[in-house]
Amino acid sequence: MTTINEIAAMANVSRTTVSRVLNNSGYVSEDARTKILKVIEETGYVPSQQAKSLRTKKTKVIGVILPTIKTETSGRLVAGMDEVLAQEGYQILLANTNHEKHKEIEFINLLKVRQVDGIILAATNVNDELLEKISQLNIPFVAIGQEFDGVTNVLFDDYNAARDMTRLLIDKGHSRIGFIGVDESDRAVGYLRKKAFLDEMKQAKITVEDAWVQKGVFNIESGYEAVARMFKDSLELPTAVFAVTDRLAVGAMRYLNQYHFKIPEDIAIAGVGASEMSKYVTPPLTTIDYLNEAAGREAAQLLINKITENHKGKEKVVLSYRLLERDSV
Repeated sequence: MTTINEIAAMANVSRTTVSRVLNNSGYVSEDARTKILKVIEETGYVPSQQAKSLRTKKTKVIGVILPTIKTETSGRLVAGMDEVLAQEGYQILLANTNHEKHKEIEFINLLKVRQVDGIILAATNVNDELLEKISQLNIPFVAIGQEFDGVTNVLFDDYNAARDMTRLLIDKGHSRIGFIGVDESDRAVGYLRKKAFLDEMKQAKITVEDAWVQKGVFNIESGYEAVARMFKDSLELPTAVFAVTDRLAVGAMRYLNQYHFKIPEDIAIAGVGASEMSKYVTPPLTTIDYLNEAAGREAAQLLINKITENHKGKEKVVLSYRLLERDSV
């Protein structure tokens, strides 16, 4: 296997000059650079990443912790990150928590041992143990979706987006509106979206029956079950249902279709996420598009800035959203 010393000899330059070309650092004349690159091409030389990591103390690997790898949201986030990271020569090491809170800390520990250059966490909860672990990290870190004190955050405007969706339903003439949320330990999806719904209903002076507010988890079946409970326990059936994810909303639609409710004539349905399936269910689902690719790009660029500029300050970026009104309301 060709070595860097042999490349230097063939190009008639010093080993240091070859190293500068490989690492794109320091001054190298155009003539020397051209000779070195020609020899590299002819020999097919590939620098040892392990040796390079020892020299630069960089692995060129970014750890990305996701709540699940099964959803389009995660896929869109990673696609946005990769668009930026790949251009800078970084690879992504994915970790999937399957919505298990303790695994977030486990994967942070594992990625630290693997000596990744930085970590992006798409978090599902904020708790004291996780906050403490993040505060002890000495590597660049960015959080997506949940706000953590003292670190850089890329956030979605969950509160205003949920208020806008609730207001849309009210403006459509609905006063009996059901809500399907998730556990409030997920501050963004569980707490803020529910608070926004209740605040908007209160501002409109609309009473919310207890049975109209249900809790599920992040899957379609849970949406089906939540609406089943809602309809079983309600004194008066709602005329609209707002679910905090598209999957929950599609589950609700399945229940309504099974029991021959017409959407939106009998009951309107709205979700959040702008998933691909939201366009193809019948009728197409009204939803919120959080522009996840943009979030991934933003998080990746902020992390690169921290790595390359040794920037340790806290930044908070709140991204915009689009309300996509379709035929389900």
